[in-house]
Amino acid sequence: MRAVRYDAFGAQPSVVEVDAPACPPDGVVVQVAATGVCRSDWHAWRGHDDSVHLPHVPGHEFAGVVAQVGPDVHEHRVGDRVTAPFVFACGTCDECRAGATQVCTRQEQPGFTLPGSFAEQVVVPHADLNLVPLPDAIGFVEAAGLGCRFGTAYHAVHARGRVQTGEWVAVYGCGGVGLSTIVVALAAGAQVIAVDVAPAALERAQALGAVTVPSGSDAVERVRALAGGGVHVSFDAFGSRSTSNAAIESLRPRGRHVQVGLLLGAEAEPAVAMGRVIAQELELLGSHGIAVSEYAAMLAAVVSGHLRPDTTVGRTIGFEELPAALTGLDGPAAVPGMTVAVL
Repeated sequence: MRAVRYDAFGAQPSVVEVDAPACPPDGVVVQVAATGVCRSDWHAWRGHDDSVHLPHVPGHEFAGVVAQVGPDVHEHRVGDRVTAPFVFACGTCDECRAGATQVCTRQEQPGFTLPGSFAEQVVVPHADLNLVPLPDAIGFVEAAGLGCRFGTAYHAVHARGRVQTGEWVAVYGCGGVGLSTIVVALAAGAQVIAVDVAPAALERAQALGAVTVPSGSDAVERVRALAGGGVHVSFDAFGSRSTSNAAIESLRPRGRHVQVGLLLGAEAEPAVAMGRVIAQELELLGSHGIAVSEYAAMLAAVVSGHLRPDTTVGRTIGFEELPAALTGLDGPAAVPGMTVAVL
């Protein structure tokens, strides 16, 4: 089968022929119909993730059709339309038994610990737990982000941020996960302020319904003023010391900060003003992916039209364009929103 592979961190990825994957007894092989190009894939390619071993096939956001089914799988059949979270959970650890599959202690991840979805086929282990049936009403392109960016935003807004109707929300970073967070927060009834350095990203955020503030030295002050003294919930959807701290500084007393963007390499350890965290009883919350149990409600909201993941897609590309799309994340996005490759 065709796959995109890189043989060294930072080296030019290329389309190559590789062996098609074997189907595990408790897993399935999915014929990939669409796959997203995520900044996490860029981090892996750059060598920021020590779980990646070379040579490597990236990609962790996908939707497609079941091509093979292992003998121990009971809930899925060949031909089923499916997607999956990027965390492949084990189903037996304490976290999985508690329903928190997104923080499984024995998790595997396509595009990181396993070969990913920048390929014609990808394996999903423990399929009866990890594979998610995709309603016919949801297209493969919009479904590609449900395993990471849109699904991550849904979990961050509802399970971690506990966003309520009428609350003020600030989203720092208006890439794929940032725009998704805006969409989900607005659907939850929040008033959303979006912050980004790129005018095109701010235009996209405004079109979705957010109030926008350009990133700069006065961004925090402007956000706090718009929200009447600070936001109830802040999200760092980019992942840097500066955006994380700015998001926390935007909170009102007893506010909740949700860290969604990855902080890796030199950005991994931002200094946090813990004195203010204590004095104002702020909550600092991590958010990682989405639990399998959350998909039913999210998919129902998408089918009903209450949630519109399609509005976060910036462009679609062909399979042969994936290498350039991955390396292109070195700079600002040419088109705001998610890039999705169609196979």
